[in-house]
Parts: sequence; C-alpha cells; structure tokens
Amino acid sequence: MIIESPGEWPDYELIDSGGFEKLERFGSYVLVRPEPKALWRKSLSDEKWESMVNTEFVPGAGFARAGKEDSGTWKMIRKMPEQWQIGYPSFSRGKDPDFPNFKLRLGLTSFKHVGVFPEQAPNWDFIYKQTGRILNESGGSCEDRKSGKKVPRILNLFAYTGAASLAAKAAGADVVHLDSVRQVVSWAKENMQLSGLDNIRWVVEDASKFVKREVRRGNIYDGIILDPPAYGHGPGGERWKLDELLFDLLCGCARLLAPSNSFMVLNLYSNGYSALLADTAVKAAMDCGGGKEGADFSCGELVLKDGFGKALPLSVFSRVIR
Repeated sequence: MIIESPGEWPDYELIDSGGFEKLERFGSYVLVRPEPKALWRKSLSDEKWESMVNTEFVPGAGFARAGKEDSGTWKMIRKMPEQWQIGYPSFSRGKDPDFPNFKLRLGLTSFKHVGVFPEQAPNWDFIYKQTGRILNESGGSCEDRKSGKKVPRILNLFAYTGAASLAAKAAGADVVHLDSVRQVVSWAKENMQLSGLDNIRWVVEDASKFVKREVRRGNIYDGIILDPPAYGHGPGGERWKLDELLFDLLCGCARLLAPSNSFMVLNLYSNGYSALLADTAVKAAMDCGGGKEGADFSCGELVLKDGFGKALPLSVFSRVIR
C-alpha cells in the first residue's frame, strides 16, 4: 500500500495532532478542528496549543448525527479574518514546472471546513503531471486551434472549491468542474480568478445524471477526478449514497475515459473504505469501458504528518494511468 503526504508547502502545516483534534496553520492563522482519527495524545501541552491558536471549531448539538456530522461554530481566540487566502505550493516561488501554482480563498464555515483539504496535495500534483504528460504527448481529445496541439479534456466530479480543477487548468487542460452546490461552485470560480486562470466550464448538477448523459452523447475525457461524499443530494433533490451508487458511477466514468493517454483518480473519505476496496472497484469498473489492458493501477492512503512525525490517515485513493 502506498502512503503519500504533501511535500513542501509554506502556506500549510499540521503542527500537532491528538486528543481527537488537529492543530493546523493555514497561511498566517492557526486553527483547531475536531479529528476523530487523532486518537493518540497530543505532543504539545494544552497550554502550548492555546498560545498559538486563532480560532477553534466547537461542535454543535447535532455533531456526529446523520446530516449534521460536522456542524458547529467557531470560537475566536485571537483576531483573524473570516476569509483569507493561501497559495499552493507558493506563489512567491513563481512558476515551478514540477508543481501547479494557484491560490485559494479560505473561510470559516459552519461545517468545520475551510475550503481546502490539504491532504489532497499529492492528488493535485498527480493531476497536474498527468495532464502535462497527455498534453506533451498530444494525446488529448480537444483541438487547440492556436497551437495546433490537442488539449486534454478533464472532468472533475464532486469538485468542491476547485483545487483539483485548478491543478488541471494550470497544466493546460480544458476543464469541466461539476458540483451539486451552487454556492460551492461560486467559491471555485473565485479561486480560479484569484489564480489568474480562466475558461473552466462550471456545471451545477447531480454527478450520476451528468455522467449518464455524457455517455449517451459519446463524449470522451482524457482525465476524470472523483471525490464523492458518503451522503449527499443533487440540486434537484437527487439522493446520493456512496455504497449504493459508486460502482455504477465508476462504470460510467470508465466509458467516458479515453482508451489511451488518459488517467482517473478516485478519492474516498468514507469510514470503512480501504485503499484495496477502492482499487478493486476501479479495476472492476474498467471492464465496463476500455478494459484493464495496458493500464497502470495504484492505490494507497493520503496522510498528513504533524510536526512530531505522527501520521494522520485521512482518505484513500485509487489511480489509473493509460
């Protein structure tokens, strides 16, 4: 099993973890958030945590109940804005050919999230490098009239605030960004503008419906990104339950994925889903489309390591390269 963690990222740091919490720095501000997987003791004292933190998320009465799992409020300890910006990996370094460069607007939401999942950084790097590979090999499906090169078409499903979309766009892709929540898509648009990028196609729709329609239309994508939640609803009230709908969605994505010079990455946060399960599901789904022949599969965990070396596993992934 492959274990990955973000590399150098000046604007993010997991300072410490433990006691079912994590102490994180986003840019200039330090936050405390609940983390059920941090079941060990903190390395720093409670007093040290308190001396650093700007704000702490306080779970509400519905915390850990269905539909209210992450709800609560923020307790302000030291002054900080409710919205601020960070760069990935660092805009001050300029354009680095090995990493995507983009900006993200963060904010204190009522669901403990701030607009970015830092453990996803290895996936952003993977998306950026694979998109660049496809572009260099001229294996895309959308003709770029200006340069004469073919541009990779990338579909990002359950795309949230768009870091993965920005990684693909920064590499030169034609990106379709889909999420069922209009406000989140607006947030992603803001991130695109902050990053000096443009021309991402925005779609507010149920992912399953969109994929089925794209299959009927015979559309093909050179890269597909999926980061589905355990539960959710589409803009029309469509019900999403990971256990029931994931495999059919993966089969649809297999039909949309180009048979060569392409990639797919699946990320899962749902408790009880292992990297091996994700990998097995992806491999089985490939038989619905172009098959497994010639494909390179990998899987593993995405983890954050705190300043004391404690590895906090947060999600699992499966990747396909053709």
